[in-house]
Amino acid sequence: MVTAVTSVREARAGDVPAVAAVHARAWRAAYAGLLDAGTLAALTPEALEEAWRAAITAPPSPRHGVLVALADDLVVGFAAVAPSEDADAAGGDGELVALAVDPLHQRAGHGSRLLSAATDRLRDDGFTAVTAWTPAPDGPRRAFLASAGLLADGASRTYAGQDLVELRYAADLPEGGA
Repeated sequence: MVTAVTSVREARAGDVPAVAAVHARAWRAAYAGLLDAGTLAALTPEALEEAWRAAITAPPSPRHGVLVALADDLVVGFAAVAPSEDADAAGGDGELVALAVDPLHQRAGHGSRLLSAATDRLRDDGFTAVTAWTPAPDGPRRAFLASAGLLADGASRTYAGQDLVELRYAADLPEGGA
């Protein structure tokens, strides 16, 4: 039996097409039935590439970052981190802006590795807490975040004008890791 070598690293310019493709596939699978058909149809790799190119090659600050999960040399997932822009955020609050794993590569530990690397990156950048927004109906994602120690903190918002409520999950980032 041959197994892939798995790892997580900072995203590079050459990863942009793969990140955009993973984003499109993962969101279409995860958000089917949660977002309207037009929004899902617009989630194409081509439509997403420009935003990912900017995030990876010209982030707004050194505290913004994109990480990729690899199976051998194949990008199978990504995570994006940044300072929290929530109205009630403290200066030490970082945010897991996005975390997605290609549906064909889920349940192989890539999400856990990405979350661990993302929280390490936030901690290294001086953040003392992490938040993440997730759709209220997405039970598996909510359970994943809870299993990693993030808990719903009571905040909610509506996603981008859609009829979709998101819940915020949060955790402290103790020095030296948990």
